[in-house]
This record gives sequence, structure tokens and C-alpha cells, in this order.
Amino acid sequence: MTWSRLPAFAAAAWLCAAPVLAQTVELNLGHVLTTASHYHAAAAKLAEVAAAKSNGQIKINLFPGAQLGGEVKMIQSARTGTQDIVVTGEPPIENTVKEYTVFSFPYLFGSVDQANGVLQGPIGREMLDLLPRYNMVGLGFISALERNIFTNGKTIQSAADMKGLKIRVIQGPGYVKAYEALGAQPTPMAYTELYLALQNGAVDAAENSPDVFLQDRFIEVSKTYVMAKVMYMPALIVMAKARYDALSPEHRTILKEASAEAVAFANTHYRKDYEASLETMRKSRIQIIEPDLASFRATAPAVHEALLKDFPMARPWLTKIKAAVGQ
Repeated sequence: MTWSRLPAFAAAAWLCAAPVLAQTVELNLGHVLTTASHYHAAAAKLAEVAAAKSNGQIKINLFPGAQLGGEVKMIQSARTGTQDIVVTGEPPIENTVKEYTVFSFPYLFGSVDQANGVLQGPIGREMLDLLPRYNMVGLGFISALERNIFTNGKTIQSAADMKGLKIRVIQGPGYVKAYEALGAQPTPMAYTELYLALQNGAVDAAENSPDVFLQDRFIEVSKTYVMAKVMYMPALIVMAKARYDALSPEHRTILKEASAEAVAFANTHYRKDYEASLETMRKSRIQIIEPDLASFRATAPAVHEALLKDFPMARPWLTKIKAAVGQ
């Protein structure tokens, strides 16, 4: 019997039984760093693996270098469902998820590996599970960034040398209080203005990871890099919950699997960049200083207690993290 001779009820049944061709899902992903960063390494690997596992049905478009706006704007857009995916540092999420302020407590971790061990373990998973109530889905933490101090010439050997230092820091409460406790003068400033501010002496110093120090060319306007290891800033892949919920179960599974591969790839990328960046500094005659860390760490307990007064919701997470790292 030909198609044209099928009874109407039989044709309808045939259509219901026929396989539905899956539609291509197109997602936009933004981040603020360069294409050399581990943020971009995570983004590119996520796009690559998702496309391969879905036979091209999932297409992720990448927008590095703040093309879609700053992190605060992109996170807000993800919450409203107008941006699909963001690779972001953790501090801007503190504006929404107050429990995340625990990650801005100084000297919470002792190394990148220790921080990543917590982020990739049960505590990290629990922290990601907080996001859906704020209309976000956490696809995974990527490597924490070790944030050190770089100056336009001032030598810092101990915490005492921080007194009066005019330093640009992330404008989160943990960062501000940490540097105030060290005797420095945290100075509000847009990140885009920092290069010129260091060049003309408007600020004495700033803080960031070795890889970003090179990628954003601060090596051109700085003379010393101080391994103070004040913060280990987590980074993570966040997706709009509305967009995630709209995916098919199969596509959600693929995205989770691709995210796991992206996290592992980005973490290896960061470790290589970290070591390579320090070697480049040495060759460029940047003075790399290993300060008296004990004098820096001694300021942390008072800062933690001060922050807990303002953010009591961070206390259980601080207790869990301290237990995990053996503090």
C-alpha cells in the first residue's frame, strides 16, 4: 500500500512512530580573559567535546575578552536567561550567592592543588548545587587562580612592607579587608584602567595570577612579582538554568560529560601556564620575591572573624573547608 492510500488513522500512527530529527542547539559562551587563558581553554574544550559527542547538534559559540560584557553583567544575563554560558571568576557570584564569600577569605588554601582538591570534591559539588535556586546551573569549577602581588618597583619582603601600599584589588569584601589588615590601601579602580595607573604611578601595585600578569601585559609596567599567595580564586562554568532546563535529557548528559573534560583540560592548562609564566618573568628580569609568608598569614584569622560577622552564612562552609585541608 502506498503512502497516499494509507487510512488517515494509519498515517497519523506512522508519523508518531517515525523518529524526530534532533534540532541543532546553539549556545553562546562568554568570558573576560584572553584566548591564551585557562578560561578559554575550558570554553574551547567544552565546545569541541559537546559538538563531537552530539554529532554536531550542540554548537557553542565563544566570545572571549569581555565581548559580551563584564562578569557581573554576564552573570546577570545568565540568571535572566539572556546569555547561555559564562566562564567566570568566583567573586562576582558573591553578589548573588552569599555563601560564596567564603572563597574570598584570605589564606583559605595553601596551594593551587589544595584549592582544586576541595573544588573538585564533595564541597565543590555542594557549592555548585546552591546555584539553581538563583537561576544558574554550575557545570564545574576550573582551576583556582593563585593571586599574588605585583608592584611598579616597591620591594615587599614581609607583611610590614605592605604598609601604605596603594593597591588595586578586586572590590569584594574579602579582598578589601585582607589588604586593609596587611596595612595596604585598597584602591577602587576598573580593571581596564589598571595598566595606565601602574604606568603613571596612580597605584603602586595590584594582584593577580602569574598567567594573567603576562597575558594582560602587566610585565611591561611592573618590576617585582611577590609570591604572597593571599587568595586562591576559584573559577567556574555557569549556565543559565532556563536554557539548561530546555535541553533534552540527552543533551544535558552530553553537556555534563563535556564539562568534566573541559575542567580537566583547563586545570592542566593552568598549571602549565603558571610555571611557564614564572619562567618568562625570570628571563625578562622581573624580580620574583618569596616573602615571609608567616607574617602575611598571621593577619588572616582576624580577617576571617571580621568577615563572618558580616557574612555568617559562610561559617559552615569555612568549617568544612578547614576540615578538608587540615586546618
